[in-house]
Amino acid sequence: MSAVAAFAKWSSHHRIAGEARRASGGNSLAVIDPATEARVGEIVDAAPAEIAAAVAAANAAQQGWAKVNYHRRAELLHEVARRIMAARPLVSEMLTREMGKPFKESADEAAWSASAVDYYAEVARHDNGRVLGPTVDGQFHFTTKDPLGVVVIILPFNYPLCLLCWQAAAALASGNAVIIKPAEQTTLTTLEFVAAFEALPPGLVQVLAGGGAVGRALVEHDDTHMVAFTGGIETGRLVAEACGRLYKRALIETSGNDPYIVMPSAPIDIAARGAAFGAFLNCGQVCAAAERFYVHERVHDEFVARLVHHARQVRIGNGLGKVDMGPLASQRELARYLRVLEQARSDGAVVLCGGGRPAAQPKGWFVDATVLGQVSPEAAIMNNESFGPVAPVCRVRDFDEAIRLANRSRYGLGATIYTRDLDESMRAVSELQAGMVWVNAPLLDNDAGPFGGRKQSGMGRQLGAEGLDTFRHTKLAMIDPAANPHDFWWYPYADAEAFPGPQRG
Repeated sequence: MSAVAAFAKWSSHHRIAGEARRASGGNSLAVIDPATEARVGEIVDAAPAEIAAAVAAANAAQQGWAKVNYHRRAELLHEVARRIMAARPLVSEMLTREMGKPFKESADEAAWSASAVDYYAEVARHDNGRVLGPTVDGQFHFTTKDPLGVVVIILPFNYPLCLLCWQAAAALASGNAVIIKPAEQTTLTTLEFVAAFEALPPGLVQVLAGGGAVGRALVEHDDTHMVAFTGGIETGRLVAEACGRLYKRALIETSGNDPYIVMPSAPIDIAARGAAFGAFLNCGQVCAAAERFYVHERVHDEFVARLVHHARQVRIGNGLGKVDMGPLASQRELARYLRVLEQARSDGAVVLCGGGRPAAQPKGWFVDATVLGQVSPEAAIMNNESFGPVAPVCRVRDFDEAIRLANRSRYGLGATIYTRDLDESMRAVSELQAGMVWVNAPLLDNDAGPFGGRKQSGMGRQLGAEGLDTFRHTKLAMIDPAANPHDFWWYPYADAEAFPGPQRG
C-alpha cells in the first residue's frame, strides 16, 4: 500500500474492537502535509457511542489478556515488533508526510518503537514480584504485580510512534489494554502503525481520533483506570487534576526547557556539533531538546563561532528529500514559534544566523536553524519552552553560575553538560535538577533506563523497570500454611502486658 492510499483508507476512521470503523459524525479536521500544505486526509472526533464501544471492548479484552501467561505475552509482543519493522517503510513515509520530520528520523522512530516492544516483552517476564523475609516463623510473605485495567494513552505529534510504544508495550506486557488518542497532526499514521498490534487479541489496542474533548471523555470515563499523557504543561495539569479527583493513576510528561552547559575542558567543535543536533533535531520539536545554552566565558566566542558554522550546514526542506531538518508540524506551531523569536529579539538577543523563514522554501511551514547571541538569563526564551530550532547562548563566568542558572527553572526534564573534568561531571550529575543528565552524550535514550522529569516537566517514569511498574499494582500477600493461632497479638491480651500503674477505681 502507498502512503497516499493509506491516508485515504484511514481518513475519518477509528480502530475499535479490532476493526476499522468509519466515524459516525462530529467535528472534522483536515490533515495537512506541513512541507507542501497539501491536504492528505481528515480526522473526525470520536462520538460518545464510539468512545463507549471502545471502552467496553477494552475492558472485555483485558480480562482475558490478564490471564495469558507471560511467555505467551512475550511471544505475541515480539511478533508485534517484527510487524513494526516490516511496516517501517510505509509508516515512516506517512509520518514524514503527516508531520514533516525527515524520513531518516521517521525510520529511526519506527525502529526505536520496535526496540521498546521487544524490551518489555522480555523484562516483564523477569519481575512479577518478590519474596520477603517473613515476620512470623513458618509463614510465606511475597508481593505480586497486577495490571491496572484499561490505560488511556494521549500522545503528542512530535514522537507519536515511539512514545506510543514506550507506554503501550509496558502496559500490555503488564496485562493491561490500551486506548490511544493520537495527536490530531499524526492520527492517520498512528491508525496504520497500530496494524502491527493485530497480532494481539481484538480490542486490546484501539485508536480513537479526535481533539481535546475525546481525550477528556476517556480520562474521566468510569471504566478507564490510568492515563499516560504527553503534551503541554497546561493540558497536563488539567489531566493530572482530573486523575487526582478520580484517584486514577497518571503518568504525566509535559514540557522541557533543557539546559546545555559547555565548560573550558570540553572539545569545543564536538560540543558545538552536539549543540546543533540537540537544538535542531526534529525541527526543535523535542521535549528534551537543548533549548538554553550556558557557555563558559573562556570558550564562549569559539563555541558560538562553531555553532553558527554547524547551524548553517543544516539542510532544510521536504523530509522526503536529502535534508537534515523538515518543517514545523503545523501552521499554528509556525505562528507560535515566530512569536518566540520576536520576543527574544525584544529581550535583546542578537540573531547570529537564521532568525526567520528560509527564502528557498516559500511554501510549507519551514523555519531557519537559528543561533541567538548576547542572550540575557532573564530573557523569556531562557525561561520558557521554545519547541523550535533555536539555540540561545548565554555567557557564564564559571561552573557554579552555570549550574545555578540551569536549575533556576520551572522545568526539570533533561540537562546536558560538555566537560572532560571529572569533578565537574560528577557534580553535574549530583546537582542538576533534572530527570536525566547527559555528560558529553546529548539526548540519548536507553530502553533499560527511566525517562521522565521533575518540577513541571511531569511526574512518573517510562522505560526501564520503573516504566513497567508505572502500569502495575503491587499486591502484598502473607500466607500461614499451618493456620496457626497468632497468640502473640490476638485476644485475650496477656495480663503481663497491661498498664503497670495503679488500678483505677
